[in-house]
Amino acid sequence: MNYQNVEFERSFGLSSQLPISDLPEIAFAGRSNVGKSSMINKLFNRKRLARVSATPGKTATVNFFHLEGIRFVDLPGYGFAKVSKSEKQRWADLMEGYFDGSRSLELVFQLVDMRHPPSKDDLHMINFLIQQELPFVIVLTKKDKLSKREQAERLEALKTEIPYAEQITMVPFSSETGEGVEEIRQIIDEIAGGLTAE
Repeated sequence: MNYQNVEFERSFGLSSQLPISDLPEIAFAGRSNVGKSSMINKLFNRKRLARVSATPGKTATVNFFHLEGIRFVDLPGYGFAKVSKSEKQRWADLMEGYFDGSRSLELVFQLVDMRHPPSKDDLHMINFLIQQELPFVIVLTKKDKLSKREQAERLEALKTEIPYAEQITMVPFSSETGEGVEEIRQIIDEIAGGLTAE
């Protein structure tokens, strides 16, 4: 896959606007400010593909990208307190609309900040993915902010902080150094390979 050939398609702010799923999809989910846009930009080697903002909660839409027969979906960040009730409701409807639709969802990359224990919202999302039997991989962002010792300590702690941790693939990631990019691309390439073999 030539990751740089990815193309932005469209953004949708309401669940009623979401298009029918006509291609296999890989989604990116995570709380506000977890580094989702930075990860997407690093993954596709494009500086401004996903808009990076210092303001949490900036991605308030579902953004669709396309590459070689796969649609990549950037979901709005959750758990940002400083938004209105109506905005939170719109976000909930949007997420529900995405996951409740009959989508060809092949994988969800669930992002969690490696520096801290998963938030209540992170655990809610992980449990939702488990209950819905949706395939997912946890990407541990901001790896570069921790020393080697701290990384080892956090990886050990995550074994008890995340339900069924021993059965979940976790990829430590840094959008600064690019660590983890190849592992994530390998996972995507495997999915793409499996789809072409069908």
